[in-house]
Amino acid sequence: MSGVGPATDAGAGPRGAPTAVVLIISGPNLDRLGTRQPGIYGVALLADHVEAAVRTGRRLGLTVEHLQSNHEGDLIEAIHRATGRCAAVVVNAGALSHCSWSLHDALAAFEGVVVELHLSNPAAREPWRHTSVLAAVADGCIAGFGGLGYELAMEAVARLLTRSGKVGP
Repeated sequence: MSGVGPATDAGAGPRGAPTAVVLIISGPNLDRLGTRQPGIYGVALLADHVEAAVRTGRRLGLTVEHLQSNHEGDLIEAIHRATGRCAAVVVNAGALSHCSWSLHDALAAFEGVVVELHLSNPAAREPWRHTSVLAAVADGCIAGFGGLGYELAMEAVARLLTRSGKVGP
């Protein structure tokens, strides 16, 4: 596992208000970003994408934590630990998005906001990538925007939390 734990200073957001915690989960092979198929995934590192989410979250009054693992069970355990502690999960599960029913079940039991995230557009790729088993338990999906997707995911989380009354503007 890498990148476990807070990626920002936990505590207070703008004007001293407490911040909601957002867990970003990065699945298998995302630790290889920057060198793995740059024509599809770009040359930015996972750390660059997480830092963009951290900056956006800070601006929105959200605290970001991040976990990357190449092991499905680690991702599931992180979701279990987030329950009751985190307001949202942003999940870029990579190929597990298309086959992991156990990840689906863990996210289904999570009571906060869930945003599915993909750097590429799975619908424009191989047919086996066209179906996400996570989509049914996510509030929405952001796909095909490259690294901008991490910023968009944080914006979506903030708006969904505000709409639900779980966090103020």
